[in-house]
Amino acid sequence: MTIMAVAAPASPFAQQLRHWRTRRRISQLDLAISAETSQRYLSFLEQGRSHPGRTMVVRLAESLGLSLRERNTLLLAAGYAPAFPESALDAPELGPVRHALDSILQGHLPYPAVVTRPYGVLVAANAAFEMLAEGCAPELLEAPLNVLRLALHPDGLARRVINLPEWGRHITDSLRNRAARSPDPDLDALITELEAYLPRVDPGPQHLGFAVPLRLRSPGGELRLITTLTSFATATDITLAELHLEAFLPADQATSDYLRSRFATS
Repeated sequence: MTIMAVAAPASPFAQQLRHWRTRRRISQLDLAISAETSQRYLSFLEQGRSHPGRTMVVRLAESLGLSLRERNTLLLAAGYAPAFPESALDAPELGPVRHALDSILQGHLPYPAVVTRPYGVLVAANAAFEMLAEGCAPELLEAPLNVLRLALHPDGLARRVINLPEWGRHITDSLRNRAARSPDPDLDALITELEAYLPRVDPGPQHLGFAVPLRLRSPGGELRLITTLTSFATATDITLAELHLEAFLPADQATSDYLRSRFATS
């Protein structure tokens, strides 16, 4: 009788490590060098033949550029406690952060600025956000308000956007790039929804996908806005690390004059 050896299934950690390395398109050798270990040892980890210490898991997660949430998941898969807390936004320990964000939002007036959670859920906004919400369907403004849906929905800001095909694709392309790095079924569903709102567009040779200003109809004429996106890269709390501050800036003098006339602070 012949006895056949059956390989044991890879451990959850081994599966996740191989998944993230493949997703990041990093070779075993490059990851081993970055994590200060040997390619042989890394191969054993991916096969489930060796079990990593906590420090090695942290180094691998750092080398793979994982988010804090993803690092916690990798630690759990290896049998270790999570390293990063996830506080409620209204928790006392985040009080100084909330105060700082409020100061930034108010300091950005007379231009719109918002703080969002994944994926586009509004946390806070300054008074000039009113200009973006004008004429939008009331149901799109109900909590939890999703600024991405508000922007691209036919009953939202989209009906005032002059360059909706290009500007909308700029948003969804950015989301697709994020999904490519950190797959999430909820994000995929949101992208599918948002893309269904957009007309088809065939970018010409002069198209710059990373630099698409928002051209918006308003009572004061056409407004042109560019945006900056800020994240909290050195945060050690998951909630804070996942917040994004999006600030709109005027792309021309006419836009600046209009916003200053409406929202200038005393």
